[in-house]
Amino acid sequence: MAADRQWLLLAHTAVALLSLAAFLTLFLFRAQDDNRLTSWRWVFADADVFWITPVLAAGLLLAAILQRAPFPGRWPAGVLFLCSFAVTAVSWGEPEVIVDASRYFTQAKHIELYGLEYFLREWGGQIAVWTDLPLIPVLYGLIFSLAGENRIYIQVFTTLLFSASVVLTFLIGRTLWDEATGFNAGALLLGMPYLLTQVPLMLVDVPTMFFVALAVFTTLRALERGGAGQLALAAAAVVLAFWTKYSAWLFLSVLAVVLLVRIKQGPRPVFLRALVLIVISLALIGATLPPMSDVVGRQLDFLRSYQLPGLARWEESPVSTFLFQLHPFIAAFALFSVYAAFKNKDARYAIVLWLPALVMVLGINRIRYILPVFPMLALMAAYGLREIRRGAIQEYIVLCIVVSSLALALLGFRPFLQQMSAVNLKQAGEYLDSLDAAEVEVIALQQRHVAVNPAVSVPLLDLHTAKRLIFRSDGLAPAGQDVETSALRFTWEYRNPIYYDAAGQPRAEAVVIIADDHAQPLPDRIKQRLIGYRLSRQFIASENVFGYRTIVKVYLAGHYPGRG
Repeated sequence: MAADRQWLLLAHTAVALLSLAAFLTLFLFRAQDDNRLTSWRWVFADADVFWITPVLAAGLLLAAILQRAPFPGRWPAGVLFLCSFAVTAVSWGEPEVIVDASRYFTQAKHIELYGLEYFLREWGGQIAVWTDLPLIPVLYGLIFSLAGENRIYIQVFTTLLFSASVVLTFLIGRTLWDEATGFNAGALLLGMPYLLTQVPLMLVDVPTMFFVALAVFTTLRALERGGAGQLALAAAAVVLAFWTKYSAWLFLSVLAVVLLVRIKQGPRPVFLRALVLIVISLALIGATLPPMSDVVGRQLDFLRSYQLPGLARWEESPVSTFLFQLHPFIAAFALFSVYAAFKNKDARYAIVLWLPALVMVLGINRIRYILPVFPMLALMAAYGLREIRRGAIQEYIVLCIVVSSLALALLGFRPFLQQMSAVNLKQAGEYLDSLDAAEVEVIALQQRHVAVNPAVSVPLLDLHTAKRLIFRSDGLAPAGQDVETSALRFTWEYRNPIYYDAAGQPRAEAVVIIADDHAQPLPDRIKQRLIGYRLSRQFIASENVFGYRTIVKVYLAGHYPGRG
């Protein structure tokens, strides 16, 4: 018994030392991380490794203490849900750092103001949709309509979907193998620091991850148990995933692998259930697609001509994605799991292998595009962990991965994101809400360092304030910059919504200037516009990394009572 305890202590020590060594190695080679948002070379540009290392070491010690607790007890799904929700809720203060959110906010606001029927009629017409599918903007719009136009409601919703994705990953693992594998897989989603930064954002990637995972799990259940209710639920999940994002169409190919694996295990009943599921799913898609077929056709043509060639221009390396932005132990155990599955001749493993293998074969080297694959990657790593026969060692490895990743996300990524100029829009919105001004005029100056339409800053400001904004998009142009191949080309497709129309409105008591630098000169016409106004507050935070910056100055009419 004493020898056994000593062996466990040595194993725990080895895992902890490897965890520290992995972090220090990545820190030393952080210049190799080419992620476009949270590269280690930016996050830790001025970081003191001698401060970070003791914090991480303390976290690994805490993991050893937690490993002794009776965890997760009788409610593993509940534990995963609550822990994942609490961890990501900490980051709700994160600014809206990805400009794509302007599209989803604009689409959602149309539903809030004009209703769902108007949105569906004008989707792809008066409402610019770029390459977006309607489901997630519709859900966001319904939240605005029912709860109010406040970012916190969107963040609660996306966090709920993330936590549900963690639970679905657990359920898929339990269905395919056992409860321990499922629990480890669900927990490993918390070992992906980049993923944690995406949960609070008003994007479609985390919701897409949820709906793809839901389609996989409900299909597994429907084929295993049968029944009209299970088949209908699975078909509904497939259709919902279909309308989230075009990349989900590719990821739904995993369902074919699910069908083949299950048919092999029980040919006749499973084949009949699969046939019914396919028929119902196609019927539902066929019923919803025709009204939008013209827009979808144009989007598919555009994806082939613009998005597909653009993957090579906007890519990030697999080294960045699988070593820096996810915990490297996840990649290591996922690779090892391939050997383990072949050794065990486990056909079920093909279900979780399919999507990560597809991503690698197709060369999809953009981390945001592959977020829906992360549950399968977690399941691969959990399968690899099964080869470690001692459950206590498995648990400690998972805890070390989670603790290390949380330390990185909360002490590295989060402070960096809070320094980005996007935080100026958030803080300016909060300041505007404190003013006794019914309307606010917004003037967006030309971005001089990157081919971004500055008009898209207005919806991002609108997301953070309850004030009615007035904005004119006249005179904004790319200024000779090439936008045809830019990843931000969609910003020039932006159409100023009629709810920002200034026609017939009186002179606003507050004017907001959004610039790319606090010293950016004002055109003469804007100087004339500001006669009679005084500078009240300016928000000038910047990470000094990205070309697109939103420096915000708030001017108040001269008669407005002075405020700090």
